[in-house]
Amino acid sequence: MQYVIVGIGGQGILFSSRVLGHIALSRGERVVGSEVHGMAQRGGSVISHFKVGDYSSPMVKAKEADVLLAFDQNEAVRNLHFLKQGGHAIINTHEPAFIENPSLRKWMSDRGVKVHTVMGYDILKREMGGRFLFLNVLILGAMCGAGVGNVTIEEVREAVRVLAPAKFVEDNVKAVDLGHAGASR
Repeated sequence: MQYVIVGIGGQGILFSSRVLGHIALSRGERVVGSEVHGMAQRGGSVISHFKVGDYSSPMVKAKEADVLLAFDQNEAVRNLHFLKQGGHAIINTHEPAFIENPSLRKWMSDRGVKVHTVMGYDILKREMGGRFLFLNVLILGAMCGAGVGNVTIEEVREAVRVLAPAKFVEDNVKAVDLGHAGASR
């Protein structure tokens, strides 16, 4: 399974990679990955390449990712080229209609790419008082809710319980569940 996780600095992309890595390692699976931080401190692009299975190179090549997790819709568009034929994109968006762009729709249709959106910021604003630091685990929950990836919601919850700081564990688990419920199928 090959993942590309994208967003902007401060959105928790690296923590999401750690959660997926923890799950894979707990199953005895091999994990390789690489991060490109860019100007993360200033809200610049952050990309994490993450592979589970018998891979030697940590970098995901264009047209080979099974899953694109996009914490930002603009970063999603910039990184769709990583998805393989029939791949899945889980995209945090504030305007789901952005995927209705005719050229974008044609590109996705030609490649059989399946897009699942989640209104992450709206959900966190409504359900968690605008505490956007939980967006990362909400997106992981959305991935499970869409039936994408090779992890279960229970595995994500357990990994979050192990990896999150103690004072944030319950809020992280709540965000996972909110993402699971809010994902488009």
